[in-house]
Formats: sequence, structure tokens, C-alpha cells
Amino acid sequence: MDTSLSAVVQKRIEHTVEALRKNHFEAHYLPTKKELLAKISEMMPQGCSCSLGGSMTLKETGVQEFLGKGGFTFYDRDAPGANIDEVFLKAMTCDVYFTSSNAITMDGKLYNVDGKSNRIAAICFGPKKVIVVAGYNKIVSDLHAARERMRHIAAPANATRLFCKTPCATTGTCQDCRSPHRICCQELITSWQRDAERICVLIVGEQYGY
Repeated sequence: MDTSLSAVVQKRIEHTVEALRKNHFEAHYLPTKKELLAKISEMMPQGCSCSLGGSMTLKETGVQEFLGKGGFTFYDRDAPGANIDEVFLKAMTCDVYFTSSNAITMDGKLYNVDGKSNRIAAICFGPKKVIVVAGYNKIVSDLHAARERMRHIAAPANATRLFCKTPCATTGTCQDCRSPHRICCQELITSWQRDAERICVLIVGEQYGY
């Protein structure tokens, strides 16, 4: 990234972090995934229970691998032989839950869409702490842009990754389908936190995930 584009991205991140804080979220900017993992290591009590929602961001940044090797009680949906429904239920009562976000608006809102809805349920209620990890590519201007990002980037890419037989996996854009494999079933806008310490948003100065 050249210096001019980097300066624009930096301003967008700083503006978004400040807006998140005004909306009662804990929020931090980490320039690289190395600094991201160092920050998470500081935040995680040794031996605590943790889990995560399905996320390419958490895989690409190394967060998922870190949780598996960090001496935590890790409820891992991808562990060999894991009963995914049991993992989802345990995740709802864990100490720290990790997720990414489909989009983060510049006025400080989180926008997420789910199929099974275990991820958005955990964002709303259950885990004691929720840590949202997102690359700067998830930042959008407003909720309209967040929905457009979901329809034309996140949903088609995830449907393709998960081998879903949905129109978006074929066309590359949302068709508002009625497919039994549809992954866009529940929509969540998280705009404010009563408990300012529960949801922490970590924005990385690199592109990750869909």
C-alpha cells in the first residue's frame, strides 16, 4: 500500500475507532496481525474458556490457532470429532467469545448476518466477553453500505467457501433466494453497549476475511 492510500485508510480507521468508543464499545487499532495477537494475549486470562464463530478473519490472522495452543479451555467447532451443536451451546457460556464482523460502519455500528445464528446470538448475549476482530476492509460508510457489502462480497464468498447451493455462489451476488442452503437468515445491528467492557472491537490495519 502506498503512503497516500495508507494515510486515507489510517484516517478511516481512527474515525471508526472513535465512533465505536462513543457508542460504548471498547475499541483499538492494531497496525498488523502480530500486534493484534499480542493485544489478545494481554486480554486473555490463563485457563479461561473461549470459543469463536466461523470466520476467515480469525483463521487468517492466526487467532484461531492461538486459542488452540494458548492453554485455554477452547470450545473448537473445527476440532476432529467435535459435535458442533454441543460446541455452539458451550460457546454461549464461555468467558471470551471471538468473532469477526461482516461490516463496521464509520458511525460505530456492527453489522452481521447469519445462517444458523449462533454467532449473532453470542454477540447479543451469553459469553462474558466478546472480542470482534476485523481488517480495515470491513469498514463501510453506513448501514446501507454494510448491507451492500454483505450482499455482494461477504455472502457470495462465504457461500462459495461452504459449498452452499445458493444462487449467490453461482452469480457472485445476492438474489434474495429461498434456498434451503441460504446463509442470510438473521440480521443484527449492534449500535450501543450498556456494558462498555463486554464487546471489544479490534481493527487491524491489514485486509482480512470477506
